[in-house]
Amino acid sequence: MEENNVISFPRLNAPAPCFDAKTTHGQKKLSDYKGKWVVLFSHPADFTPVCTTEFMAFAKKTPDFNAINTEVIGLSIDSVYSHIAWVENIRQNFGVEIPFPIIADLDMKVAKAYGMVHPEASDTSAVRAVFVIDPEGILRAMVYYPLTNGRSIDEIYRIVNSLQTSQKYGVATPENWHPGDKVIVPPPATQQGAKTRKSEGYDYVDWYFSKKSL
Repeated sequence: MEENNVISFPRLNAPAPCFDAKTTHGQKKLSDYKGKWVVLFSHPADFTPVCTTEFMAFAKKTPDFNAINTEVIGLSIDSVYSHIAWVENIRQNFGVEIPFPIIADLDMKVAKAYGMVHPEASDTSAVRAVFVIDPEGILRAMVYYPLTNGRSIDEIYRIVNSLQTSQKYGVATPENWHPGDKVIVPPPATQQGAKTRKSEGYDYVDWYFSKKSL
């Protein structure tokens, strides 16, 4: 395989790849978002039906993301003029304003840095990828979807909420956790800790499985 065809993938809990890119809101750098959580998502192409549904859902959910100190950024391998025309088309046809910037990645520099291009799916479009970056620029979650199937924006919002809770309180969250649900207490790391866990006041099932309310 030729070197320029090698796909690189970012790593969880490592610094997210930096970018300095043209967007529909002007030039943007990842460092501009220091102190905030970021949801960076790619879509295959402008003026496509599945992507249109996702963009409208992200737009409607943006105030909820902003309320938890999170900014949304879109990306595709299209020009800024195509992005602007598509945003205007969505406003005219569906009455939805797109409030977040969209990266114009014609040279595929950002897409390749984030492993958004999968030749088996398409070598000219980014797959549906989502990257959650914390306020220090560390990549905390990434999810890839096929070109044919849209994402659940509510689930992406849930992931951000879960990550923020885990980071703030040093806990884990169970399947389909939502704010207000009990969280999982990390299991003890010593044999003595396992013996005393039952008496520590948690919602106890076994030494390795205990929950608590926040």
